[in-house]
Amino acid sequence: MDFGLVLQTDPPASAVVGLMRRAERNGFRYGWTFDSAVLWQEPFVIYSRILEHTTKMTVGPMVTNPGTRTWEVTASTFATLNDMYGNRTVCGIGRGDSAMRVAGRKPNTLARLGEAMDVIRDLAEGREADVDGQRLRLPWVKNGKLPIWMAAYGPKALALAGEKADGFILQLADPFLTEWMVKAVRTAAADAGRDPASITICVAAPAYVGDDLAHAREQCRWFGGMVGNHVADLVSRYGEHSGLVPEALTEYIKARQGYDYSHHGRTDNPDTAFVPDEIVDRFCLLGPPQAHIDKLKALRELGVDQFALYAMHDAREAAIDAYGQQVIPALR
Repeated sequence: MDFGLVLQTDPPASAVVGLMRRAERNGFRYGWTFDSAVLWQEPFVIYSRILEHTTKMTVGPMVTNPGTRTWEVTASTFATLNDMYGNRTVCGIGRGDSAMRVAGRKPNTLARLGEAMDVIRDLAEGREADVDGQRLRLPWVKNGKLPIWMAAYGPKALALAGEKADGFILQLADPFLTEWMVKAVRTAAADAGRDPASITICVAAPAYVGDDLAHAREQCRWFGGMVGNHVADLVSRYGEHSGLVPEALTEYIKARQGYDYSHHGRTDNPDTAFVPDEIVDRFCLLGPPQAHIDKLKALRELGVDQFALYAMHDAREAAIDAYGQQVIPALR
C-alpha cells in the first residue's frame, strides 16, 4: 500500500513544502493538495517547489476540475512539471465543488468531466486532442506521462471513473462504503472492456493518531461536513431512498442546514455540528497506531492501493511521524 499526504495550500507556502519533505522522509510517496483558487494559494506554483525539494514524491491536486482552467493550460502545466522533474505528477480531478461554487459557478457535468479527462491526458502525454473544435498538440512534450485519477461518490460518477480514469479517489475510509464503491468502479471498467485491476484505488480521509478520541473527533468532524456536502448533491439528484446511493451515506445528513465554503476543510467549521461521532469514526482513522493499522489492512483487503492522509488538524507533524515510524512499515 502506498501513502499520500493531503494539505491545503494555506500560506506560507514554505510550510506546505516543509510538511511534504517531512512526509517523504517518513515514507509517503504522494503529495496532494486541495485546488480552489479563491480559498487557497495556487497549488501548481507550490508543486514546483515540492518537486524541487523532494526526490521521488509524486504530486497532484485532490482535486482539480475542468472549469477553473482551460484544458490545454491544465495539460501544459502538468507537462511542464513532468519535463522539469521527470513525470512525477498525477491529475486528481472531479466535477468541481469548492472551486466552482465559491466563484458562483455550478460544478461541471459528468459529460464535460469525461471529455476533459481524455483531452488533458492526451495533451499532457504529447498526443493531439480536440479542444472546443480545434485540434491541438503540445509539440514540445517528449515521453510525457499523466495518470488521471477521478474523485466520485454517485453511481454515474463511479461508472465514469471505471470507464475512463486511471485511478479512483474515494474521500472517506469506511470499509462498507469502500467495498460498495470499488465494486461499482471495477464493474464499470469491465463493462467498458478495461482491466478492472488496472485502476488504482485511493482512499483519502483524515487520520489523527492519539488516545484522546473525543479530541480527535472534534479535530476531524469537518470531514463529515465536507462529505455531507457531496451527499446532499446526490440526494437532490437521485432521491433519499432511490437505492442508488447507500443509506449509510444519506441518513446522517438529515440534520444538515447548509454549508459555508469559507470554512471548507477546517477544524473550526461551524457547519458540521450535525455530524455524529459514529460518522467521524467510520469515515476517518482515529486512535492509537494499531487502530490505524487494523483499519488500513481491512481497506487493503478491499483492493485499496493508496491511503491519502488529510492533515487538517492540530497534530500534523505528529501524524506524519507516527505513520512513518509505525503505520507505514506495517502496511508495506
